[in-house]
Amino acid sequence: MSWRPDASWSMLQQRADLLKSVRQFFEKRGVTEVDTHLLSQYGVTDVHLKNLSTEFSQSLPSGSPTLHLQTSPEFAMKRIIAAYQQDIYQLSHVVRDDEVGRFHNPEFTLLEWYRVGYDDTALIDEVSELLSETCGALPLVKRTYQQCFLDVLKLDPLTQEGVESIRQHLVSLPALADWMKRETDASTILQVAFSECIEPTFSENTPQCVTHFPVEQAALARIDESDPRVAKRFEIYYQGVELANGYHELTDAAEQKRRFQRDNQQRALKSQLQMPADERLIDALKFGLPDCAGVALGFDRLLMIKSGAKHISEVLPFTTNNA
Repeated sequence: MSWRPDASWSMLQQRADLLKSVRQFFEKRGVTEVDTHLLSQYGVTDVHLKNLSTEFSQSLPSGSPTLHLQTSPEFAMKRIIAAYQQDIYQLSHVVRDDEVGRFHNPEFTLLEWYRVGYDDTALIDEVSELLSETCGALPLVKRTYQQCFLDVLKLDPLTQEGVESIRQHLVSLPALADWMKRETDASTILQVAFSECIEPTFSENTPQCVTHFPVEQAALARIDESDPRVAKRFEIYYQGVELANGYHELTDAAEQKRRFQRDNQQRALKSQLQMPADERLIDALKFGLPDCAGVALGFDRLLMIKSGAKHISEVLPFTTNNA
């Protein structure tokens, strides 16, 4: 056991420089930095995320002593946008009960920002500008989720027949055969196929942007008016790293409440703990979230790309294993 930091002094200096560059990027564009809470009376309902939680000794309005460490500042930032209708960004520590690995540490730094009046297309362009200014990246290449599958597997992920054919392809892979023979959930099948078959084909030299995810994977994105099978959600990959996840944001409070309920139904099916929906976010949406787009980008992963680091432990002052 060592007391020494994980990152070198040179890396800590690079980290400070990148933080400065990010802040300068948003200052030039008139986007205001905010700093929201880490502990909340509400966690997340998303079946793919799990909060770490703690017990508070005092009474809370929720009636529960449990406080959840936030997996993202998204809900808090949207409450600010609903109240003040302004462009904002945040560099914040977030915490997820998740795997530990090359690109994962339970506590990490997230860069998240929201642009009022932007749609997903405009925000994708701004992410491309950020990558260019901070890392010297080439302009990103965009493809739809559907086109990715058609290019690589010649199968359509937006049809029932296509999903079944994709499942059969996964059954043919020895490492996945037993699992995929039993799997019936279309969203799970597509997520596994995307990870195992699509992501490895992405060019590492140019940022790749995947748009128009299936509606079952919409999360907090609005549905595409021209094709209700897909959502206005995008993800960005660069140098083999899943770097950012963004949406043309859902502003419909009733639909957001339905999605929280569906999340908990899925949690029940997976024998996961039910999570109360964040009623303050619902109230903010009822008050009126302006038309906007938002994106969350892994700052530590961005630093890995910029510095050439091979493991997240190289860019963190202290990993959880050394904290």
